[in-house]
Amino acid sequence: MDYLKKTFRWFGPEFGVTLSEIKQLGVEGIVAACQKIPIGEVWPKETITALKSEIIAHGMEWSVVESVNIHMAIKYGYPDRDRYIVNYIQTLKNLAENGIFDVCYNFMQLIDWTRTDLDYVLPTGASALRYSPVSAAAFDLFILGRENAKQSYPKELYEKAKAHFDSLDDVNRKKLEESILAGMPGSKKLIALDTFKKNLATVLEKDKEQLQANLSYFLKAVIPEAEKLGVRMAVHPDDPPFSVFGVPRIVSNYQDIKFLLDCCPSPSNGLTFCSGSLGASADNDLMRIIVDFGDKIHFIHLRNVRLEADGSFYEADHLNGSVPIEKVMKAIVKQQQKRYENGIGIVSIPMRPDHGHVLLDDKKRQNEFYSGYSLIGRAIGLAQLTGLEKGIREVLQV
Repeated sequence: MDYLKKTFRWFGPEFGVTLSEIKQLGVEGIVAACQKIPIGEVWPKETITALKSEIIAHGMEWSVVESVNIHMAIKYGYPDRDRYIVNYIQTLKNLAENGIFDVCYNFMQLIDWTRTDLDYVLPTGASALRYSPVSAAAFDLFILGRENAKQSYPKELYEKAKAHFDSLDDVNRKKLEESILAGMPGSKKLIALDTFKKNLATVLEKDKEQLQANLSYFLKAVIPEAEKLGVRMAVHPDDPPFSVFGVPRIVSNYQDIKFLLDCCPSPSNGLTFCSGSLGASADNDLMRIIVDFGDKIHFIHLRNVRLEADGSFYEADHLNGSVPIEKVMKAIVKQQQKRYENGIGIVSIPMRPDHGHVLLDDKKRQNEFYSGYSLIGRAIGLAQLTGLEKGIREVLQV
């Protein structure tokens, strides 16, 4: 039975980690996107072909697209959303013509993920990404100045946020602001604070049911076309999987996943199982998600988080955190075994080590790569996860 397909995210020639370096890790496939095409526009065939050729020239395949980002007109249900849906479908057609059939996407509102510290120093001296609800509230209340924000926080959290903000000097206030406005992997360009504030006001006009309806509208238009093409769409969960700044979350738990899979049943309508995103909420039963939705898992992100009592978390090393990663891997291997025995679905599910600590020589070139996407930290994660998978297979004799 095939192992998980080892993949690694790469952001293109301008990214501080090269394909030659990634190849040395024994990686089979690259996870990439046409980064320079504006969101909502069609990815030209020639651009896709050129990027695929570059990856092949380094002895690897382009395994998964991450991501074909979704235009805000689709997310918010604007009158011109159909034009962007047509463009999205054409991009899927162009990818399929190039032999690329796995597409990760997300329906996150405002920004792709939220962290309050992009360089949190661990006891080892390595650094990691961290989220703190106190820091997030301090940003919301005293930097962003969201209208009526004070009323949305419990008194105790408000007081902690104010004390924390008052304790920060100008440098650390700016660091907090920039950590949150970083917002999207694949770009070093910060979201302007005024733009963030304007977009937040737009998002807050929508409730969860409206946003779910917009997701359903998108899926019902795109999934039938994807199925014709043999393309597997894999939605990424919200990160973190709970409301931040009052923004509704619609792909954050078991029921949310069930909703999106049920609204448009198809082999092409699936999930990116991200242990770190889903695992950032202690309420999520990761094993139940794998067992119940296992046949819909088209792509896997494996990382770990260490949860703290106040709702904070930081990204721990891949094998040691609050996520029971050995149980997660065992459940995934059993899902592979089920696919192998039934002859249904991809057995060699693409998997990438998601994020990694900054340590050793990567500290010298930290400004060259995007937050979370160091070379050495992710390489360690890949080695750990590969060894874990092999050990579990030996025990299960599969």
